[in-house]
Amino acid sequence: MSSNAGALRLDLPVAGDRTERALIRDAQHGSVEAFEQLFRSHWPRAYRAALLVVGDAAAAEDIAQESFLAAVRALDRFDRRRPFGPWLHRIVVNRAIDWARARALRRESFSDVEPEAPGEREPSAHARALAEGLALLQPEQRAVIVLRYLLEYTPGEIARLLDLPRGTVNSRLRRGLDRLQEAVQE
Repeated sequence: MSSNAGALRLDLPVAGDRTERALIRDAQHGSVEAFEQLFRSHWPRAYRAALLVVGDAAAAEDIAQESFLAAVRALDRFDRRRPFGPWLHRIVVNRAIDWARARALRRESFSDVEPEAPGEREPSAHARALAEGLALLQPEQRAVIVLRYLLEYTPGEIARLLDLPRGTVNSRLRRGLDRLQEAVQE
């Protein structure tokens, strides 16, 4: 996905015949319906990103909900010429990293991994192995892998989203993928 592709998505219909740009404008003017449509459109990916970073379904749901609330509070400062998804994903991933760091400090186990979203079929053995491998990564590595391979951002877009040098993103991707491959092969 290039930055041009992100700009093109702004005018694609999100719900019915309304574009994302129109929904954002209406939500900025207080339309609950517009925000609900944005929520329905972006919830699955926001939840899944949080889940894959934190590995805890309940925490992922809380993180995704809190991220949407933060987005609502800051919507008046959002530039509607930009795509909503990357802005929201930045909020979600940063909150998920913070949660994962706090949990690591508390030394809790990473046992509630559900690689599939609620209501989806039983995860395959491969999906479970990937989830277990993701659990072994540092939160920062999990975040860039989720952004790159689940949400399909380019390394340059990830660098801008997380406010990191591109080399740091590439390093985290490489180290995370290497560690993930080792874990899956075991």
